[in-house]
Amino acid sequence: MAAVPEEEAGPGPGPKRREKQKGRNKKKAAPAVDESELLTVPDGWKEPAFTREDNPKGLLEESSFATLFPKYREAYLKECWPLVQKALGEHYVNAALDLIEGSMTVTTTKKTFDPYAIIRARDLIKLLARSVPFEQAVRILQDDVACDIIKIGSLVRKRETFIKRRARLLGPKGSTLKALELLTNCYIMVQGNTVSALGPFSGLKEVRKVVLDTMKNIHPIYNIKTLMIKRELAKDPELRTQSWERFLPKFKRKNLKKRKEPKKKNTKKEYTPFPPPQPESQIDKELASGEYFLKERQKKRKKMEEIKAKQADAIKRRQEERNKAFIPPKEKPVVKTKKASTEKKIDIEAIKEKVKNAKKKKLGALSEEEVKLKMAADEKKKKKKK
Repeated sequence: MAAVPEEEAGPGPGPKRREKQKGRNKKKAAPAVDESELLTVPDGWKEPAFTREDNPKGLLEESSFATLFPKYREAYLKECWPLVQKALGEHYVNAALDLIEGSMTVTTTKKTFDPYAIIRARDLIKLLARSVPFEQAVRILQDDVACDIIKIGSLVRKRETFIKRRARLLGPKGSTLKALELLTNCYIMVQGNTVSALGPFSGLKEVRKVVLDTMKNIHPIYNIKTLMIKRELAKDPELRTQSWERFLPKFKRKNLKKRKEPKKKNTKKEYTPFPPPQPESQIDKELASGEYFLKERQKKRKKMEEIKAKQADAIKRRQEERNKAFIPPKEKPVVKTKKASTEKKIDIEAIKEKVKNAKKKKLGALSEEEVKLKMAADEKKKKKKK
């Protein structure tokens, strides 16, 4: 029988076809991507803007929100209200200012196509009511900006400690607040019992944590340090998927207040199954002292004697106190002064000579010895010059 060639020998594919299939399988398996890369958002990516094409038919029903504002904001809101209406008009949202009631209202219209526009308009009027300037509050209408109003009034009991901790959040000349704004990319406004923050979602989360920790008596400088370290770590692409706990500082409280010990310590008595002895009554005491068997006259006489004895003691004390004023104080011993010694005789002739010498001298003139010394010094100087 003639030999059959290898390519035609069986129903299965030949060796050349097998090689081709292996090559194709290799090409298909090549584009394998890490799951960690798929979970991370690429740098510079932005969600596409919501347009009328996404919702051509508009909204089914009209929705509105209203908020009150304090009296001191009335003048500012009057000035900037045309700008607010213009900014909301671009999103087809109506805005109304009621000065009598002291409220702001926003409502949707038939032309409104973005369902989230009314929520942003609500946040805008909330921020304006919390003393945020219009230039900053308008940023809430952007897609990548959100806001958070943190209530801090009920976190501290005492008013004095609340004011101190709120001032700690601001820092000297607003330096702490400015550092927080730079690290979180948020605008922060501390007003009354609230803290208004405006910025990206990641920054708002950090701002809320710092504010709540500050009101719990944790200084904001510790959180600012951790934020600075996180900012540097975020620049490294290798550390994005790793845990940052080893790099972050761990602060511990050192000045913990010790509990004040009470002055009177109540010590527990040893347990006994027997009840305590019954206290003696007044009759028992009188029986023990023998007063019970005395007559009423004798009892009264005894009481009077006790009263008289107490009165006598009191009179004696008062008399002693009065007599203290008549007791003379102790005098200091008299020191005898020494008489001036007249033994030393005054030398009149010596005094006369001093007076004569003084008359000869002119006021401010040098003595003979001083003149000689000066002449000698001048001659030395002349010699040195030559």
